[in-house]
Amino acid sequence: MHQAAARLPGVELSTSYGTAALKVRGKLFARLHQDGDCFVLRAELLDREILIQADPRVFFITDHYRDHPWVLVRFETVRPGALPELLERAWRLVAPAKLLREFDAA
Repeated sequence: MHQAAARLPGVELSTSYGTAALKVRGKLFARLHQDGDCFVLRAELLDREILIQADPRVFFITDHYRDHPWVLVRFETVRPGALPELLERAWRLVAPAKLLREFDAA
């Protein structure tokens, strides 16, 4: 997960709820789920529903996340090539505007 996000500016390796996490300027956008079989990814609620409907083998939520802008992603079934785009979408939701402008200009 960290390698797929390495190209995104401002990404910090951190922790959240005792698991490895990715943040930008202290704002969480991805973390390893405590079960170790999936990771938790920041997502807008509508996008989350689209992802879950498109591929429920990969994307899902638990009752805990029902009212929060997060989606769970199964390591076993997510295509490795999809990780950079998924992480970038999550990163864009929390990255400061200046970082977004610099990234888009590059």
